[in-house]
Amino acid sequence: MTERKLTREDIKKQRQQQKNKKKQPGFKIWLKRIVLTIVLIGVLGFLGGAGLFAYYASSAPELNEELLKYPVSSEFYDINGELFATIGQESRKYVKFEDIPDEMVSAILATEDVRFFDHFGIDLWRLGGAVVANFRHGFGSQGGSTITQQVVKNSFLSKDKKLKRKAQEAWLAIQLERQYSKEEIFEMYFNKILMSGRVYGFGQASEFFYGKPLNELSLDQMATLAGMPQSPNAYNPFKYPERAEKRRDIVLSLMVQHKKITQAQADEAKKLTVAERVLPEDERKPATVTNYPAFLDVVLSELESNGDKDALAEGIKVYTTLDPNAQKTVESIMNNDANFMTEKIQSGVAVIDTKTGEIRAIGGGRNYGIEVSFGYNYAYDLVTRAPGSTMKPLIDYAPAIEYLKWSTGQTLVDEPMKYTGTNQTITNWDNKYGGTMTARQALYTSRNVPAVKTLQAVGTDKAKNFVSRLGIDVDYVVESDAIGGGRINISPIQMAAAYAALGNNGIYTAPHAITKIVYRDGSTSDEYKPKETIAMSDYTAYMVTDMLRDVVGNKPNASGTAANVPGLDIAGKTGTTNYSADEFSKYNLPSSAVPDSWFAGYTTNYSIAIWSGYEQRSDAITTWEERRLPQTLFKSIMSEISSSVETARFTQPSSVVSATVEVGTSPLKLASEFTPENLRMTELFVKGTEPKEVSDTFEQLELSAPFNLKANYNDLAQAIDLTWEHQAPETTEEESPVPITFEVTMAIDGGEPAIISTSSANYFTIPAIEIGHDYVFTVTAISDDVRSEPASVSLYIEGLPDEPEEEDNWEEPSTEEPVEPIEPSNPEEPTEPVDPGTDTEDGSNNGQVTPPTTPSEPDNEGGTGGE
Repeated sequence: MTERKLTREDIKKQRQQQKNKKKQPGFKIWLKRIVLTIVLIGVLGFLGGAGLFAYYASSAPELNEELLKYPVSSEFYDINGELFATIGQESRKYVKFEDIPDEMVSAILATEDVRFFDHFGIDLWRLGGAVVANFRHGFGSQGGSTITQQVVKNSFLSKDKKLKRKAQEAWLAIQLERQYSKEEIFEMYFNKILMSGRVYGFGQASEFFYGKPLNELSLDQMATLAGMPQSPNAYNPFKYPERAEKRRDIVLSLMVQHKKITQAQADEAKKLTVAERVLPEDERKPATVTNYPAFLDVVLSELESNGDKDALAEGIKVYTTLDPNAQKTVESIMNNDANFMTEKIQSGVAVIDTKTGEIRAIGGGRNYGIEVSFGYNYAYDLVTRAPGSTMKPLIDYAPAIEYLKWSTGQTLVDEPMKYTGTNQTITNWDNKYGGTMTARQALYTSRNVPAVKTLQAVGTDKAKNFVSRLGIDVDYVVESDAIGGGRINISPIQMAAAYAALGNNGIYTAPHAITKIVYRDGSTSDEYKPKETIAMSDYTAYMVTDMLRDVVGNKPNASGTAANVPGLDIAGKTGTTNYSADEFSKYNLPSSAVPDSWFAGYTTNYSIAIWSGYEQRSDAITTWEERRLPQTLFKSIMSEISSSVETARFTQPSSVVSATVEVGTSPLKLASEFTPENLRMTELFVKGTEPKEVSDTFEQLELSAPFNLKANYNDLAQAIDLTWEHQAPETTEEESPVPITFEVTMAIDGGEPAIISTSSANYFTIPAIEIGHDYVFTVTAISDDVRSEPASVSLYIEGLPDEPEEEDNWEEPSTEEPVEPIEPSNPEEPTEPVDPGTDTEDGSNNGQVTPPTTPSEPDNEGGTGGE
């Protein structure tokens, strides 16, 4: 057999096969090594994790039945370190497991821990889901806590999600399951969980929100309570019934999903509204009697928002920003019905330290927490009402100064206009337009059209960015936000903090009621004191502040004069909102009705924001006295709390300069010596942007002297007739004639001249002239402050008085002073008009209140809002 000769191709194949044989064993070896390494790491990790878990578990505290069953009272301290409130064991109603309705148990399990009676303290299925979520979104993003874990977790007195705490929590949960029955553990949870600011346990919550024991609750009411522990403040049915209703419906759906109830039962329960199922207002009582309930509610809300709501049951010490003197002042004024003009009108008050953002006092409403407690704090919870014109400094004029370097004398025109792309006409509070004015005038008289024009110049994106630095977050800004009638809603606390930045050289600190928390183990939380942020330049803050001084000052038509406190350097702004045309018709309201009235003002010490209005939007503010309520409350509170402290004035920074300009020039020019006084304004500028050019709009007016002045004595009338001529200044066809008056003086026998006439006529008659005297007359032409050279003429009238015919009838000449000549009426002489008074934004009419009855503007959706 002939041997086949290998070709070159065969040789290549053989070589390739040999290479492949060499690679195959090497790859398998490395694969085995990788697998073994992963297994080894896993084993080591498991052993390390188990060891670490054992170490953490060994340091876990001992279970204490008393602490597990009952809340430990927490203490609250004011700025002086004095205890002012204690909350805890007194705020509970203990219920045994056998007394808990089965539907209540089912609602809680379906919502919080559906496998509670099956797991050993840790739900592995739920934990697995949490682990996956943590891998995806970072450690601590989602918890897998069971009811058992929730019972024990606050023994660690820390809200962080560190591995040590989670390990100890899991270990104690297992131990708790070994020492107590499921029913006992559920009972602990049921009675200790926080249900509202000062309400612990479902038993007390049932009495607090519904006024009856658990066994009398219906399915919808049980579901409402079962949904609350996730966020007690957010789902409070007194404060937020609509939000609580959505949460209740989720609970009912979960009960159906886990076969606790039927779909028909759930549907029937969902037909009921939460607002109608809770206690009516006049039957609601405070959860506990305590000092300063309105302020304390803000503290409790802050604890919840920072994740410390459950720690309240573990005996923490809360150090707050409360100034007891300021709080007592606010409560005294808010609880005095004499300060309010109607029975139902409400107010919310926030007093904040201008420099630190610390909340000093809260007025949650009239008689808050005393007569009744319905849980709605108008200073904190009022986040659904528009701010009106109090937004103008924040969203219009401050951004214009910050980004565009506007001066306070920037020229604006108040004239008819519409929102961009709409037929919506923008009107002012008095339904009039003021023409050309400065930004300062537009702000202190609260004109709407200039405010919208200012926002347009800034741009809505920049305006949104600016107010976000003041703690006012909104997805986007619309033009009607320029006058506080758009998408932005704000609480008095937020408003006071934003205005505080204006009084603090542009530095903003988020409003806060807590400085620190001390837990039962002695550890301290440092997460409560926010950091300062630079919200704007110091020149922006000061220039806006200087404009807002005029709001409460003595400027004509200023809107906030009722808030002025003599002796205090105050800046502030008024605000009102409006109803839509549909609301006017629906509620049958008068055209002058408004739903909200605001005032926000500040000194270097305090920033105070006040809202006034009615709980129901259909109840309207209809009088100017009601509109001014925030101003009068502000004046009372600010004057009282400032009486015992020194209040410095706002200091102009070096970045701001002042200059006297001529109003109406564009760009602004310095006023000349000939600029009329009514057009001269001293305004503020960002340093380096002040005008250098002097206006030449007005030149020196040269008035020629009167000529051909004659004085003729009329013997028959015993009077002197003065006549003269005058050449008026030349004017163009476009210019108006220069108004000229003539001042006439008379001197007798070398005495001091006296003015005897000022009129526009070129003649004058002096009656009752006595003969035998030397008379000198002068005539001077006058236009505003410009005077001509005088023309003069003298006249001596000879003669002696007649001798008496009979000596017996002769009387000695009178020694009385001669009667001063009486100026004859002159039909050409202008008379000064009687000032009928000018209506101001706040309704004053030079002391005589004559409220206008102009139509109010459309509301937020309508796009006008504001004053």
